[in-house]
Amino acid sequence: MIKKIGIGDVLYRSLMWILMAVSVIPLIWVIRTAFIPSGKALNLFALAAPTLENIRHVFETVPFLQYYGNTILITLLVLVVQLVLVTLAGYAFARMDFYGSKVLFVIFLAQMMIAPEVLILPNYSLMVKLGLNDSRIGIALPFFASAMGTLIVRQTIKTIPYELEEAAQVEGASFMQIITKVYVPLLKPAFVAFGMISVSYQWNNFLWPLVMTDSVSKRPLSLGLAMFAMSFETGAQWSDVSAATFLVCAPLLILFVVFQKQFIESFVHSGIK
Repeated sequence: MIKKIGIGDVLYRSLMWILMAVSVIPLIWVIRTAFIPSGKALNLFALAAPTLENIRHVFETVPFLQYYGNTILITLLVLVVQLVLVTLAGYAFARMDFYGSKVLFVIFLAQMMIAPEVLILPNYSLMVKLGLNDSRIGIALPFFASAMGTLIVRQTIKTIPYELEEAAQVEGASFMQIITKVYVPLLKPAFVAFGMISVSYQWNNFLWPLVMTDSVSKRPLSLGLAMFAMSFETGAQWSDVSAATFLVCAPLLILFVVFQKQFIESFVHSGIK
């Protein structure tokens, strides 16, 4: 039996293809321009053998390896601390019945409604008072707590039978043993879902590092890319700018391609609809 396709389905699918093309074409152009000679960068129909000259010029012009190191350090530091804190906070809101817990949870989630840009000035003032301005820890510190991560973990814990915790208590397990041996293995899908969000946000974070850093040695990739694109050294060479952009985007693209199945499944298992 042949299924009839209505006009609504045709319009919907056409719109999806158009949106996909609008999203993918700039990325394809960046990748293509990064690996062709600079003299042919703006010629969309130019054919040339791929070259790594643009990548080499980027590494010779700016300290991209240092930018990579700063970004990886900040991203991993934020992720590790976030996973510890959201696990404990999510457990507290899911399992502990204390006075005002629901009100406190709503207040805690309210920060998701506040744009991070609104908090830049008070956060910067606090970092200056702590002597953490122009430091990697100062860039990472305001992101240690996460309302979204707490919500994901809390909702996942609520789907885990409480009998598992009771059985562990009968066996004499301590609180930390219950967390690490019972809940953490079952929270892996939630950790993957939140981890991908956290890593992508920190990897692309620009405004806060721009406010916090004064020295080149503390810059992350996003800020280094912006400074490179605006510097006179590039001479407005689109091939060099595209090569630098590719170097910034490539790790996240590879990460998503490799873990896309786990990423999608993690949202399903973590209860995010």
